[in-house]
Amino acid sequence: MSKKNQHVVPHPKGWAVRPANSQRPSSIHRTQAEAIARGRELARAQGTELLIHGKNGQIRERDSHGNDPHPPEG
Repeated sequence: MSKKNQHVVPHPKGWAVRPANSQRPSSIHRTQAEAIARGRELARAQGTELLIHGKNGQIRERDSHGNDPHPPEG
């Protein structure tokens, strides 16, 4: 399994989970919530980052599941 960040992006059939630098989605879902859940599973398993895009395609949220070089203190 490759270690690529996962993107949740708009898709003509709903929402898709797509690995970074790939045009082909790894899965397609009816709702954004379903796509986020699947993307989060993949990101956790791979130790990568989940990037959630809005309907306009811009990144609206990030969730890191890998090695964070600057973890928060405390």
